[in-house]
Amino acid sequence: MLRFNDSNEVIREETYKAILVGLKLDEDISYSMEELKGLCEADSIEVIGNVIQSLEKPNTATLIGKGKVEELTELISNMDADLVVFNDELSGMQLRNLEDALDVKVIDRVILILDIFAKRASTREGKLQVELAQLKYRLPRLTGFGKSLSRLGGGIGTRGPGETKLETDRRHIERRVDDIREELASIRKTRSTQKKRREKNEIPVVALVGYTNSGKSALMNRILSKVDKEEKQVYEENMLFATLDTYQRRVDLDKNHSFILVDTIGFVSRLPHLLIEAFKATLEIVSEADLLVHVVDSSYENHDFQISVTEKVLKEIDAGAKDKIMAFNKIDLVGNRDELIPVSGVRNHYISAKYDYGVDELIEDIKKEIFKDFIRTEMLIPYDRGDAASFIQSRGTVFGLEYREDGTYIDCELKIQDYNKYREFELK
Repeated sequence: MLRFNDSNEVIREETYKAILVGLKLDEDISYSMEELKGLCEADSIEVIGNVIQSLEKPNTATLIGKGKVEELTELISNMDADLVVFNDELSGMQLRNLEDALDVKVIDRVILILDIFAKRASTREGKLQVELAQLKYRLPRLTGFGKSLSRLGGGIGTRGPGETKLETDRRHIERRVDDIREELASIRKTRSTQKKRREKNEIPVVALVGYTNSGKSALMNRILSKVDKEEKQVYEENMLFATLDTYQRRVDLDKNHSFILVDTIGFVSRLPHLLIEAFKATLEIVSEADLLVHVVDSSYENHDFQISVTEKVLKEIDAGAKDKIMAFNKIDLVGNRDELIPVSGVRNHYISAKYDYGVDELIEDIKKEIFKDFIRTEMLIPYDRGDAASFIQSRGTVFGLEYREDGTYIDCELKIQDYNKYREFELK
């Protein structure tokens, strides 16, 4: 787990022994608690205990009840724990009260995810987005990050006479947030230029989405290997949030059928809203994509839960109504495939990106979907309409070409709008 100083710089990496705490109100939290354990493991935290309390409403001061806090204190002492991880987001006051009562480091699910993101972000944009989310999380909780933040002080160029360090920190964070937003706006401008170039070239976009560690990167690499682009492959590993950055690769199926394949950040339940906001610019390409391929880890017993988590996040980024294909990945690890229930209303594929099972059929379905607005036709273009013949040959897929006595014969595939433009030349 990474540790940061007041300037948000990594100062050291520690290994913690943690107890997880969940608050059960009116819903089953077993899945999210299991997920919390996986997040801890992804951040090199050893989970040694688990505590769940059922309440009608959260305790304002400590989230959990006073008796449960006392029970947790004893458990920490008996198990020699040095970290408590709460499944719910904590306020600054709750953080301070819990650390005072438990006498160990206390974090919540948001801090944990931010910690993982800070460790995994590799691009400049990704690092800026994580830092922005960290600062926005910290700002309303300054009073919960240690008593040292409220010391009085003075100094030239840092804070005015009598101004508290708390106020200084607030000003520093607000300035840094403004700087990050300005730099991200510049990056967004570059992305907008790339988007306009894609639209000009009419290249469709296919985005891989899904729960973290469902195999999106593995699927992207498998598809790239099939079009001889192994050198463009992305990083993949069997862990939560192995990659945080959005990768785009051009896939050329043939001379006139290409698309941009996008590998996106994975989702988890209770994904902090401030993270969605921070990564919104990156995730814009998902809401703008022509097709989503929802990758599911079919070997996970509760993959229906992961599907619902992904669908919920897609709605939050205005991509819930997008055309999609379901790709049930890791089918090689499924004992009884008959138990897999297909998602209604969409096409379902059962694949193994690792062993290249079912991927060809998936690619063919992707091709059919994103190029469904194409029409196969035969046209005879008069020789005095060379402009039309040139346009069709440059914009369409040509299967046959003959120079006949009465004009140029073209057997081709065209987009509907191009077909409508020259349908007068179609052979009946």
